[in-house]
Amino acid sequence: MTSPITIRQNSLRSEVQEFFNLAVPLISAQVAQSATGFADTIMMGRMGPEVLAAGGLAAIIYIVIMTAFTGVVMGVSPLVAAAYGAEQKGRIQQVARQGLWLALLVAIPAMMLTGHLDVWMLRAGQDPIVVELTDTYLDIILWSFLPVAGFTALRSTVSALSQAKPIMVTIVVGTLFNILGNYVLGFGKLGFPALGLSGLAWATMLAWWGMFIALALYVRLHPAVRNYQILNNLRWPRLQLLKQLAWVGVPIGIFSGLESGFFLTIMLLMGRLGTDALAAHQVVLQTIVVVFMVPLGISFATTVRVGQWFGKRDLAGMQQATWVSMGLTTVSMIVGSLAFLLFPKQLIGIYLDVNSPENANIVALAMPLLTIAAITMVLDGLQKAMYGALQGVQDTRMPMVLNVLGFWGVGLSVGYGLGFNLGLGSRGLWIGQSVAIATVAILFGWRLYQLLGRQKQHALFP
Repeated sequence: MTSPITIRQNSLRSEVQEFFNLAVPLISAQVAQSATGFADTIMMGRMGPEVLAAGGLAAIIYIVIMTAFTGVVMGVSPLVAAAYGAEQKGRIQQVARQGLWLALLVAIPAMMLTGHLDVWMLRAGQDPIVVELTDTYLDIILWSFLPVAGFTALRSTVSALSQAKPIMVTIVVGTLFNILGNYVLGFGKLGFPALGLSGLAWATMLAWWGMFIALALYVRLHPAVRNYQILNNLRWPRLQLLKQLAWVGVPIGIFSGLESGFFLTIMLLMGRLGTDALAAHQVVLQTIVVVFMVPLGISFATTVRVGQWFGKRDLAGMQQATWVSMGLTTVSMIVGSLAFLLFPKQLIGIYLDVNSPENANIVALAMPLLTIAAITMVLDGLQKAMYGALQGVQDTRMPMVLNVLGFWGVGLSVGYGLGFNLGLGSRGLWIGQSVAIATVAILFGWRLYQLLGRQKQHALFP
């Protein structure tokens, strides 16, 4: 007779294997995708401090708008995962198809907003030269919102069906094309004119269209997904199902927009401290973004695994998937923290010549920011992993409220007070970011305990 301990061990081993099958391709995809921004920052640094500052500002504005609007579409993932766990093929078809309509509905206002930001940036106190360069970039890259939203809908569907490898392959190939395109169009190679920052925007936009088309072909043709006939008959939008998607997805979009908007606000405040402070902030932020793709990929996998168990109404499975996610996140973030603490100058040297007198002030400003980032990196990863679990049980509204409280209520107040009122400058703003991250991690932990504690089973499955 098999003992309960052996059963639990086998169950845990199976969950770890399933989690890795999902998480490794999704992490690889996110790391590959972040490599574009990484390469962009290196190329921007070679184009001069003003281009680096403008490119960094343009990139984070683009990310804020993209994550806010496409976050709405990410409601497809927990709904498809729950339907997959409950073995409801018809429900999967319906959610996936309406997710594509929702993608179209969110992309159009995102494009309109992005095309009219130059006046707002000037009013925010940014350097007119930086604003002009930023606006040139945004006017081109706004045409990527359509494929980005469509790709998000398809990626959410495919990953929820436990098919993560094609996402990895698509993003890796797209990223390689993007980086090559950045180099060719940005610096004028292979007979093309040197377009500078505009060239980077063109390459990114074209890469997104390629990735969307490639993933659509996979969904249409591959046997693993073809049987769901997602693209065979899109039909017209169905209001009732769009409401369900919006009920889950809109809070995700607001959450993503507010979180990214918080970091955009910090960047705008950095701009008030001067071009060197803004450039140092961009160097450190971009380094963090690359490392942060690991917990972000884990978070996506957590949403799928917890969502599938949620569809099966299995509380123990949901708890186990959450613990596996948090354990993997903790280990990976500890490694990242050690790298930041042990090799700060080498990391900065990836983007800038640290021995050049011209960059001395940027390097001096960036060094303490890396240390501050390293201290809170584990909590940053954990809050993202926990948010993935909350999405898996379709709990998205309360995390949105907690996000506002932690980032905008606590973090921004602390950062502004330390940075400007107490004169700590860029260090004060980064301490504020760290306090915000710690606050949100604690609040998400409390919310998870509320929902996934055995005594709360009736709250999940009334």
